[in-house]
This record gives sequence, C-alpha cells and structure tokens, in this order.
Amino acid sequence: MTAFIDALGRIFDFSTTVNLLGYPFVQQALLAAAALGLVSGCLAPLVVARRMSFAVHGTAELAFTGAAAALLIGASVGMGALAGAVVAALLLGLLGQRGVERDSVIGAILSFGLGVGVLLLWLNPERTANKFSLLVGQIVGVDSADVLLLSGCAAAVLVVLAVVYRPLLFASVDADVAAARGVPARVLTPLFAVLVGVATALGVYTVGALLVLALMVTPGAAATRVTASPVKATVLAVVFAETAVLGGIVLSLAPGAPVSAFVTIISFVIYLVCRAVGARRLRRLSRIPSAA
Repeated sequence: MTAFIDALGRIFDFSTTVNLLGYPFVQQALLAAAALGLVSGCLAPLVVARRMSFAVHGTAELAFTGAAAALLIGASVGMGALAGAVVAALLLGLLGQRGVERDSVIGAILSFGLGVGVLLLWLNPERTANKFSLLVGQIVGVDSADVLLLSGCAAAVLVVLAVVYRPLLFASVDADVAAARGVPARVLTPLFAVLVGVATALGVYTVGALLVLALMVTPGAAATRVTASPVKATVLAVVFAETAVLGGIVLSLAPGAPVSAFVTIISFVIYLVCRAVGARRLRRLSRIPSAA
C-alpha cells in the first residue's frame, strides 16, 4: 500500500512535471505526439467502420520489425518503422481483399513480423533501452529530425485522406452500393491500408508497437458511440486522441514511466465514458415511442 501511494505521489508531482516540460526533448516529443494524435484521430473512425482493428495490430508488428532492423544496422528507427509498416499495409491491402481470408492473412503477417522482430532484437545485444522503447514507447528518443519526419508524414497522410475521403467513407459505410456506383474499392483498400501503415509507424515513437491500438482504434470506437455523424466522429476522435497522447506524455514525465501505460489508460477511460453516454442516449430514445 505504501509503495502504491509513493507511486501516485511521483505521478502527481506537478513541480517535477513543470520543470521537465522546459526540456527540448519533452517539447519535441509533444510536437510529435500532437501530429500523431491528429492523424490517428482522423483515421480512427474509418478504421472502426472498415473493421480494421486487427489489421492495425498486424501493421504495428511489421513497423516494430522495421524499427528493430533499423536499430540493428544503425539506421533511422523512424524510417525503419515506416518502411516496415508500409510493406505490411501493402501486403494486407493486396492479400486481404477478400473478407473471408482477411483475418488469416493478418494473423500470418502479424506472427511473421513479431517473430522476425524478436530475432532482430536478439541479434542486437546493445542499446537495451532503445529495444524496450520499440515495444512500449519512449519520448527521449525523439529529436528534431524525428519531429520533421513525423510532421511531414502526417501532412502527407492528411492530404491524401482529404482527397479520397468521400469515396473512402462511402465504401466504408456500404461497400456493395459503393461498388455498384463505380467507387474503385480495389484501389482505395490498399491505399487506405498504406495511410494506416504510415500512421501506425508514427505511433512507434510514442506508444510503441504493442499498444498503438490505443490511438489508432480506441478514439474512433469511443467517438462512434456518441455520434452517428462521420464529421462529428472525426472531430471527437481527434480530440480524444490528442487528449490521450499528450496527457499520457505529461503524466509519464515525473515518474519516468513508459508513455504507453498512461496513453492507454486515458484512452480506455474516454472509451468507457463514451460507451456509457451512448448507452444512456439509446435508452432515452427507446422510451420515446412508448411515451407517445
């Protein structure tokens, strides 16, 4: 019990947190996290609508593999994660076009990526802190070059998403009608998978490969619980993602704990609140006909 109270004291040591916020590496991490929150929030409702939560997890494992390979050869971890995620996204988009085989394709790619990633970490006996951060996130590894890379990738994802948003949303809501109307689903599916892959790779820096679902899925799942409007769901998902990732970083500063722990807790609490709000709204609406 005493240890638990001490841990809470470190978490809510606001004086230490305020002091750490003045360090450049913390400010750079917050900038990178803000870019990640914006991109993941915009993509999350579409990920939920297209039932791609499992695909995000599979993509994260290949991002982890690419980052581990880059760490082994001394290359940029960000570029390695990005390359691995894009390869995973292309494989998922091309091999998983048929819904009946999508889960098996994702499972095969996920296990392959995780296995190879573990092997690459084993082959690299040094830099254990960096190896651990690939799985659970670590803000001290984010420098100005990484912020530029993350910001550039985020901007590219948002531009492409803005161009294809309407047909992509149409295909996500009703794929059969969209196909009948001539929406190029065969092109949009791998393209959206690549966008998700890039965003997932960005998440390796902050929340790590294992828990990137907290930003790529949970904010969208929470937003769709309280609104049926795609625009409102996107705005709410961005707010939820930014709250989770920025709040997680701030809370992790004083105790020096992994960022992903706090990001996932905040994200899950938001989801529970939205689920309760949505359930209450449905109960209220269900009583309207009987009252009439």
